[in-house]
Amino acid sequence: EAVPELAEPVASPGTAAPGYADAEREAVLRVMRERRDIRNGFRADPIPHEVLLRVLEAAHTAPSVGHSQPWDFVVIKSAETRRSMHELAARQRDAYAKSLPKGRAKQFKELKIEAILDTPVNIVVTADPTRGGRHTLGRHTQPQMAPYSSALAVENLWLAARAEGLGVGWVSFFDEREMVRALGLPEHLEVVAYLCVGYVDEFPDEPELMQAGWSKRRPLSWVVHEETYGRRALPGEDPHDLLAETVANIRPLDAKALGEAWERQKRMTKPPGALGMLEIISAQLSGLSRMCPPPIPEPAAVAIFAGDHGVHAQGVTAWPQEVTAQMVANFLGGGAVCNAFANQVGAEVCVIDVGVASELPATPGLLPRKVRAGTADMTTGPALTREEVKAAIEVGIETARDLVAAGNKALLTGEMGIANTTASAALISVYTDTDPAEVTGRGTGINDEMHTRKVEVVRRALDLHQPDPADPIGVLAAIGGLEHAAMVGLLLGGASLRTPVILDGVSAGAAALVARAIAPEVLA
Repeated sequence: EAVPELAEPVASPGTAAPGYADAEREAVLRVMRERRDIRNGFRADPIPHEVLLRVLEAAHTAPSVGHSQPWDFVVIKSAETRRSMHELAARQRDAYAKSLPKGRAKQFKELKIEAILDTPVNIVVTADPTRGGRHTLGRHTQPQMAPYSSALAVENLWLAARAEGLGVGWVSFFDEREMVRALGLPEHLEVVAYLCVGYVDEFPDEPELMQAGWSKRRPLSWVVHEETYGRRALPGEDPHDLLAETVANIRPLDAKALGEAWERQKRMTKPPGALGMLEIISAQLSGLSRMCPPPIPEPAAVAIFAGDHGVHAQGVTAWPQEVTAQMVANFLGGGAVCNAFANQVGAEVCVIDVGVASELPATPGLLPRKVRAGTADMTTGPALTREEVKAAIEVGIETARDLVAAGNKALLTGEMGIANTTASAALISVYTDTDPAEVTGRGTGINDEMHTRKVEVVRRALDLHQPDPADPIGVLAAIGGLEHAAMVGLLLGGASLRTPVILDGVSAGAAALVARAIAPEVLA
């Protein structure tokens, strides 16, 4: 029997249930906009019982999966208990600080992360995964719905507190099991939130972490997808192309700040040009930041894109393809040279799997963004499809967005892919109109025979595809690598966010040539 197609919803007769009046709706939206995670400026004023009761009643009216209401609220006023919790949080804060790159650690040192002793009331919100029994509606396949439901109670509590003029600070610097034991909670409970509650001197206009430069707010347009993930569109708008949107947002260096930077150079007691590239870089930073002198671009993050290459089959390197995955593990373990350099300057290292041939285990610091498991052999056909190139570029753009939104002020390129210098040589040959023999290097130290073969492989690929420099997507599809395309995206994304990107290595240089072909102003 044929299954009927789903019909579009049809408006039912009668009138829909009314919404709130304009003033009431604005009040609801206002309390959401002005809710803040507060750590500073708490007052010691006591909270009246009736006010605290209203806040808890609001929390208790939260929705929950299967109407399970898995939450409990432990209200803490005891100075002794709060001191104990403060000590637990301090230990976790110290451990976290030691785990940070130096650039982040410097920022973190200036942050206050809790107000346990500064507030008259602390509230512990728990989740009971057993409440409602084993057949709780909606938890059959998703047992995590118990803490998720309790998180909704936290939000209700927070909004009600803001309406009462109370600040709330969420403390997450705890070992959850350690807290359960310290508070004498039943072992089967999960702690969802530890909240510091009290009156405040003022509510900041922006989240405190934004004010401190720890992170930035992501625009709504970045996170709304229509029908399928990646098809970005706000309601009432047509879906937009991420690459086109990014390129459209790239603007020239600020002429006023750039001029001020060069004038400042002239006033310094040094011969003109004595600082070499540093003078140029300082002017570029002024033009990017629209400020002279520019702010120091820290913290910084190194984005290492990893992918494998089908051209490896042509014998262009002495290393087996498996080394790509092995080196990714080395980066993630902190054992590579780039880790040592990053540690020295306090930069974060993140590794993005955009096309490693093998499956990589989930590991802290690894971003799984595989477009495909390695490229095809560019000597026998296109390395990638145009759609795959665009997908890899989008990975790079998204990486730039994520790292900048997380508070990084500079990005550095990184790549890993055995045989990727063969693709790099081909790209450089196309965009510099140079013979492959002049731009094909020895990569990881190959001998003369293998180098000769590598040059011929590049030449064969170029003869086969005849790539057109005016079609950068087509060039990448014919002879590029997934990590090259992703670095192109990182460069474009960084430029669109006015964030400096530092190039390192021949493959990054090859990607920069392609990025410039897409958007000339991407290179300062």
